[in-house]
Amino acid sequence: MNHSQIENILKKIATVKIAVYGDFCLDSYWIMDSSASEVSVETGLMTETVRKQYYSPGGAANVVANVAALKPGSIHVIGTVGDDMHGRELTAQLKQAGADTSSLFIQKENFDTYTYLKRHLEGTEEPRVDFGSYNIRSAETDTLLLKAIESALQQCDALIFNQQVTGSISNHSFIEGANSIFAKYPDKIVILDSRHFNSHIENTYLKANDREIATLAGQEFDNSTSLADLKKWGREIFITKQKPVIVTCGEKGILSFDEQGDYHVPGLQLSGKLDTVGAGDTVISAAALCLAAGIPVQDAAIFANFAAAVTVQKRFTTGTANGSEITAVASEPDFIFNPDLAVNERNAVFIHNTAFELCDPLVLERMGHIKHAVFDHDGTISTLRQGWESIMEPVMMKSILGTHYETVEQKVYLAVQHTVKDFIQKTTGIQTIYQMEGLVALVREFGFVPEDQILNKFQYKEKYNDALMEMVGKRIQRFTSGELSQEDFTLKGAVRFLEVLKERGVRMYLASGTDVDDVQHEARILGYAHLFDGGIYGALREYTKFSKKMVIENIIHENELHGSELAVFGDGPDEVREGNRAGGISIGITSNEEQRFGHNPDKRPRLVKAGAQILIPDFSQYQKLIALLFNANN
Repeated sequence: MNHSQIENILKKIATVKIAVYGDFCLDSYWIMDSSASEVSVETGLMTETVRKQYYSPGGAANVVANVAALKPGSIHVIGTVGDDMHGRELTAQLKQAGADTSSLFIQKENFDTYTYLKRHLEGTEEPRVDFGSYNIRSAETDTLLLKAIESALQQCDALIFNQQVTGSISNHSFIEGANSIFAKYPDKIVILDSRHFNSHIENTYLKANDREIATLAGQEFDNSTSLADLKKWGREIFITKQKPVIVTCGEKGILSFDEQGDYHVPGLQLSGKLDTVGAGDTVISAAALCLAAGIPVQDAAIFANFAAAVTVQKRFTTGTANGSEITAVASEPDFIFNPDLAVNERNAVFIHNTAFELCDPLVLERMGHIKHAVFDHDGTISTLRQGWESIMEPVMMKSILGTHYETVEQKVYLAVQHTVKDFIQKTTGIQTIYQMEGLVALVREFGFVPEDQILNKFQYKEKYNDALMEMVGKRIQRFTSGELSQEDFTLKGAVRFLEVLKERGVRMYLASGTDVDDVQHEARILGYAHLFDGGIYGALREYTKFSKKMVIENIIHENELHGSELAVFGDGPDEVREGNRAGGISIGITSNEEQRFGHNPDKRPRLVKAGAQILIPDFSQYQKLIALLFNANN
């Protein structure tokens, strides 16, 4: 979906009148800080002190916030709050978002505004405190709500029916009343998103998650549930409802079903820490506005997918996505390919008599035309930097924890370590400076280091490089002294494979996220720099002037290549993804760098998701690889 298509959707949304019924909640965030705690004179106990507090809309209120961010013509809210400070705060926030709250009814007895208090201590969320769990909505309130729903169907283009809180609909007569109204207005767009009543509410479009669609289809859902299963069940539910169905499937993306067919929107690969709370609210908000504006279901799902990718990157708040943020995400999306295959190596298919996994069978039809080849360096050809992760992890840990590194309690240490490991895994292959940008964000987010002591990305990179180059320097010294040879620091068969490509007239390029001077030096030391007649590229001080994407795009432009004339080899998702995006042949290397041959199963999932069409463990079968790439067997 390009920029002009998104602009067109936003323009149409601006005329939409939409209503939102649901469980209106308030999310309360307290950032705790014990440094100001003291012993209470009254109780003799230590106080718990709050450094910062803020409040954001949750539940149906977050749906409204997401709707408001896309600037429709009008928003009408229909729901219930208690006669309490939380209800007043929530109402004020909804009004500030531009919503009409005249149908947000106050029930004074047996009802507290649904509020979820989330305390964060040293970067870790404490057990939540809930308000409203014992609410009983009265028959009088239900009557007011049903009247408001019918009025909204008469005046608005669409109604979102959002139910999330257990027991929030306490009278079955309310469901009967809603069904009666929806049957009365069969041509109106009513989109249901319910955790507990999907099978009870009729004559609506449906937005559900993967687990909910399985339940509706009478099936069990678990981690082994495939996209094919979800497609089958979603189609069954559409046939039953005879109205469009949208199913969110986590990183597998979004499925949609209508009378025209079934559609799959791939999930997006996102780096950094994510918060998926509220992502479903974003999807139903964006999709409902699109459908109300006359956008087809398939395009509505695409737009909603981009919107959700914006909000999951906003942590410690129930985020929203505006038009400019959606446009930015959609400009160069990193789609997740083959999600089922990525998580289940048992489904791997291998090319006969090889260790080559075939992830995309269609790639075989494009073989035989390769004229240019781009290689990543570390982990693809060279193993000089094997173990860089074990250097980066402690550098990041010490940077995040600062003076607390030796004293922080174990559970906090492990939580930080988990975040660091996940971040390193997701960012493998990109320039170090971008990893250090992420480190700065993590240091600031965890809050152990005072703001005035946080270093910039260049200073953190220097710390990491100093530690890394100490290890690399020792290895190079052993190589130059003759203790170790080229074979000890290169992947098995890699250099011979490069030589054969050279003999076949393929122009080769080396592109690494490592600093360019270091890449060039290490390639010369190891004896294969001369093979890269297209150039050796690496990170620059002015880091925005280099990326693997830039290298690949320049090669295609300068040589007027068709996609199948370019092959990209790498053990990181960055180069594999960019090769795929450019239409080239992307070959992922699942290298075991420690032993310099064989398969590393930890690399496989991220390479499959990045779009690798073929996976190889190393270049030991380089003759068979050459035959495959150049159709020598045909």
